[in-house]
Amino acid sequence: MTDLETIRTSVLSRIKPSDDEKIRLDHLAKSIISRIDALGESEGIDIRGILVGSSARGTWISGEHDLDIFIMFPPDAEREYLEEKGLYVARKIAMQGESFEERYAEHPYIHAVFDGFEVDLVPAFNVKSGAEIRSAVDRTPFHNSYVSSRIQGSEDEVLFLKQFQKGIGVYGSELKTRGFSGFLVELLVIHYGLFENVLRAACNWKAGISIDIEKHGSLIHRDPLVMIDPTDPARNVAAALSLDNLCVFIDKACEFLDKPDEKYFKVQIPEPLDNDEFRKIITERGSTLLAIVFKVPDIVEDVLFPQLYKLEDSVCEMLEKYDFRVYNSGVWADENAVVLLELESAKLPLVKKHMGPNVWAKDFALSFKEKYHKSRTFSNIFIQNGKYMVEIPRKYPIARKLVESELLKCGLGKHLGLSIKKEFHVMENEELLNIRNEEWRKFLRGFFEK
Repeated sequence: MTDLETIRTSVLSRIKPSDDEKIRLDHLAKSIISRIDALGESEGIDIRGILVGSSARGTWISGEHDLDIFIMFPPDAEREYLEEKGLYVARKIAMQGESFEERYAEHPYIHAVFDGFEVDLVPAFNVKSGAEIRSAVDRTPFHNSYVSSRIQGSEDEVLFLKQFQKGIGVYGSELKTRGFSGFLVELLVIHYGLFENVLRAACNWKAGISIDIEKHGSLIHRDPLVMIDPTDPARNVAAALSLDNLCVFIDKACEFLDKPDEKYFKVQIPEPLDNDEFRKIITERGSTLLAIVFKVPDIVEDVLFPQLYKLEDSVCEMLEKYDFRVYNSGVWADENAVVLLELESAKLPLVKKHMGPNVWAKDFALSFKEKYHKSRTFSNIFIQNGKYMVEIPRKYPIARKLVESELLKCGLGKHLGLSIKKEFHVMENEELLNIRNEEWRKFLRGFFEK
């Protein structure tokens, strides 16, 4: 055996679902679907249940006990009717499980637990084609049909590629992760064939690479990777993938092909950073950490994290505007949300050089001279490189004070804005240790070690 074949055999032996797992999943899926169908018949609701996603296509990894079951309504049903009756049916079914909760995406659905399996019960419109979809989830059955008809015999390649991406930290299309979705992985295997072929192709990718399996794309996309949806010519399957995660995949694909190693398939879980390690790191780096901390609003992660990333970008932009250099930043959330910022320095001189107009711009020059002649300054008005200049007191010489005073003017997002306006705290350096959460400490280690 070659090194790659040895690795493949070893990895697949631990990630392929066992026959027992497959039987349990199949039995549960059929049981839930039959209950949906029976409930619809007894209640006079025109619905049927179907299984979609990786569990329906045989491309799920052992231990990932997730089922996506859609409750299909006629395509001409009113949206209000679908939401009302869909939730009613989903709740009735979920009450037979161990637990459930209502969640919201484009419209509400139920997340439940049955026999250790996590099950999403999702109402959808049973449209005839991808061009007729009425909600984002409506295209999923078409994805299911497309992949199921083409992936047979290549399921192991999908599993192998998924585990590689999990190992290097780029798997998952959630807006928290911004990585590769399971559907995108399946399409890469359908397009390139073998796992090795995907990696060889990736090794030669550049940002903006476009793949159109059906050669029917109807829009130009500006994303780092473009994979035209084979069931919807206007959609990019890879729209959620970030540039950095694409580049990590390219980098690790080249590394692995050069020197195959099973370590690429092992998910690295960071150890929590303890107090002494934290103090040592910030002392050695000589930078300053600021954290904006507030309560997480009651929203799903796919709504929360885009708003967190928007806030992160907005705060960084504000800090840079006031001359504070941001080295690193990141976001984390559990019960509290944190926007973490590493600054070159949290304190600037009180004096700031302020540039005015060109000397020959007479009207602007006159206004500038009148304004700063009457203002408190550190210098007289002077000329440098053809422009009027003056040294003035800096409005915010302390970064913490800037954030505390101006945060509400940043891009907060609808839900974060409500939470932040109620209460937020700014923490600095060792104050961050007051957040007593093991996952937070793991995030901190990852923040420093990259």
